[in-house]
Amino acid sequence: MRHDGRQFSDLRPIKITPHVSEFAEGSAIVEFGKTKVLCTASYEDMPPKWLQGTNSGWVTAEYGMLPRSTQTRLRRDKSMSSGRTQEISRLIGRSLRAAVNLKKLGECQITVDCDVLHADGGTRTASVTGGFVALALALQKLKGLSEIKENPLTHYIAAISVGMKEGQPYLDLNYDEDSSIHTDMNFVMTHAGSFVEIQGTAEQQAFSRQELDKMLDMATSGCRELFRHQAAILGDFFPLQLS
Repeated sequence: MRHDGRQFSDLRPIKITPHVSEFAEGSAIVEFGKTKVLCTASYEDMPPKWLQGTNSGWVTAEYGMLPRSTQTRLRRDKSMSSGRTQEISRLIGRSLRAAVNLKKLGECQITVDCDVLHADGGTRTASVTGGFVALALALQKLKGLSEIKENPLTHYIAAISVGMKEGQPYLDLNYDEDSSIHTDMNFVMTHAGSFVEIQGTAEQQAFSRQELDKMLDMATSGCRELFRHQAAILGDFFPLQLS
């Protein structure tokens, strides 16, 4: 058992609340336990300059943490210049683009903003998971408004963290676990079981191939559960089919 009473293979309590912003084309607040992230998806009717004239669109993301989302106040990252902020923003953008046929999106851009309201570990994985819901809701609204011809979604996308300590994998790390874990990994997956991205670091102790396989299996199980939470909101227009 873990300090919060979970089994090693348990997610924290997951909650996704859609339609929380009046103005954004798509929005959701996602909660992984105490971690809470506001995700909004905004539409612009033209793509970046380097895509103009290509009949293709773009999905990008920006990530940030509010000053008191952590135990001590963070300075506002007004320029989005910190290395961590840029890294996570790019991860979210890459992950969400894997969910969309950009040619079917047409010449426009969707920007998904992920603002951390409360941080207790797993803010990037929560951002990917909630960001997908905001993106999907935005695309469906744009289709209804005839801004796009069809909903270009191709896959569900979710992300989860897995840690390894003394040969035991841990699913969905909170802050206390993340700060003391031996190996820390983040997995981004499609509902078809493919991996969009894997980030992994041996913080204190190198991991074996056998331990990696255990973490892969645990991440797959965790993401499948996250897909079901997403599908409870999106399934009416984007049915989930798990193999």
